[in-house]
Amino acid sequence: MKILVVEDDEVLVAVLTKSLTAHHYVVDVVKDGEMGWIYGSTFEYDLIVLDIVLPKIDGLCLCQRLRTEGYTTPILLLTSQNASTAKVIGLDAGADDYVVKPFDVAELIARIRALLRRSQTSSLPLLVWGELLLNPSTCEVSYDGQALTLTNKEYELLELLLRDSQHLLSADEILDRLWSSDEFPSEATVRSHIRRLRHKLVAVGAPSDFIATVHGRGYYLKAPNTGNQHSLANSTKLAADAHAPSQSQPSQQQQYLEFLNQLWLTTKPKSLEQLDLLWRSLRKLRVGGFDAQGQRQAQEITHKLAGTLGTMGLTLAMQLSRQLETLFTNPELLKKQVEKHLLEILESLVKGLEQTIQNTEVLHSIPISGVTGSNLAIAGCQDSPRVMIVDDDVDYLRSLPKLLQPWGFKVTTLADTKDFWQVLDLVLPDILVLDVNMPQINGLELCQALRDKQTWQRLPILFLSVLSDANTQNLAFSVGADDYICKPIVGIDLANRIHNRLKRVQSYSN
Repeated sequence: MKILVVEDDEVLVAVLTKSLTAHHYVVDVVKDGEMGWIYGSTFEYDLIVLDIVLPKIDGLCLCQRLRTEGYTTPILLLTSQNASTAKVIGLDAGADDYVVKPFDVAELIARIRALLRRSQTSSLPLLVWGELLLNPSTCEVSYDGQALTLTNKEYELLELLLRDSQHLLSADEILDRLWSSDEFPSEATVRSHIRRLRHKLVAVGAPSDFIATVHGRGYYLKAPNTGNQHSLANSTKLAADAHAPSQSQPSQQQQYLEFLNQLWLTTKPKSLEQLDLLWRSLRKLRVGGFDAQGQRQAQEITHKLAGTLGTMGLTLAMQLSRQLETLFTNPELLKKQVEKHLLEILESLVKGLEQTIQNTEVLHSIPISGVTGSNLAIAGCQDSPRVMIVDDDVDYLRSLPKLLQPWGFKVTTLADTKDFWQVLDLVLPDILVLDVNMPQINGLELCQALRDKQTWQRLPILFLSVLSDANTQNLAFSVGADDYICKPIVGIDLANRIHNRLKRVQSYSN
């Protein structure tokens, strides 16, 4: 499949290109909105990855233009703005999804796969499974010659099972493929549609287990004859193996970290050059020579630095850059006499950013082997530490097991909080990661309930949330949280926070 990346940040382009090509995508890259329009309107792509802040034509205008001209290619927006209003504006412009920078590469790839799955169609003229026949051209369905009358969703569900007949489809996968991103159905919705579809198939002579269930795993079409049993068993095993830790993942993760370290060798001097330009802007401010063009340049520099440093995993430097970007939008800077305290804040932030960049020689010096194996046999567990993560963002959850398994964690994810206590008792996690805002019961209430139960009073609890305000963080700690992490966070940082918390628990128990 072919993907167009429209992004002017060279570091992010390098990371995206390497990651996408590693997943067998063909990648074209352009660095401004005008070229994005030329490529996007001339060549055929399966997906467009589009930054919002671009030279010549910004990402929102380009997205709107593509949609206005009738181009239906899925568009994934990249932006540093985490506010819900920014997301609404992006989706209203015609984007299909929205990812906040800095993002974790595994999550981005998962989002891309989800978008591509939704847009895929099959070129097969007829879909046949035993006595079942589905004609995609006419949308007619029959079993053993008898016509079936299905609702739109029942038809889509049956077509999906037929197209992926050698694959065990989980409820989450079905939700991803058959419902739009602005709908929020639960797994119960899938079960209800499966049940009604089964009844209609049985009514025309199909066996009751024609759509088979693997409890806790998903659904598949039962093989129509014994000759297909072997392939079905193999496909079920492949689906199970997809969630198991891969032996090659640690080396792949290590290669990726080494790639980032090599990339930093060229990125660091460029970042320092951009800081020199910022110092010049500050000198102009001191003498009252700052104009609208100089302000725009300072904003562009700090915006680009925030994206670059966030991609490299330098969280503190990224946060400093974002603070500078916000301050450089202040209209007070265009006055002839800028207040002294504002200048001092700007200079202090630039100095802190410069020191952080200069002092960072190697981005990721800890080898993968340093945080796997015996080092992770902690917190009283003989095998890999069990990590349970509860979050209602299904796409994000799907990226986490693959993200954390190279570090030796055994990850269980849960999107529906109504099953929380049942899954908790089944998994018996060594550490729990909670989101704050979730349907039915939020993370703060869950944390409070856990601390009220003697069995779970000592369970380490981390919050992982997009909410970064002090009030929410204070509330989390007041109900018993051990740590609070703000999204977005890169994989190695999340793994280290979990690992360090488990080490601390071990030291207490000793």
